Amino acid sequence: MILNDILQPTHLLLILVAALLVLGPKRLPEATRSIGRGIHDFRSAITGDSQGDRVATEASARESGDRTV
Repeated sequence: MILNDILQPTHLLLILVAALLVLGPKRLPEATRSIGRGIHDFRSAITGDSQGDRVATEASARESGDRTV
């Protein structure tokens, strides 16, 4: 299957190196965090999980330094 060919370790390493070259070492962690939040929000929206929305809001507030949540 084509998906198995894409997920080989050498291919994933090549993708990581390309992302590092494009984004740079300072922006790469921010980009992966943003992708993770997007996946989390998408899953929460699909399942209708309001608990996930609250957790995501608290995590965003912690990162921005805002303690009003």
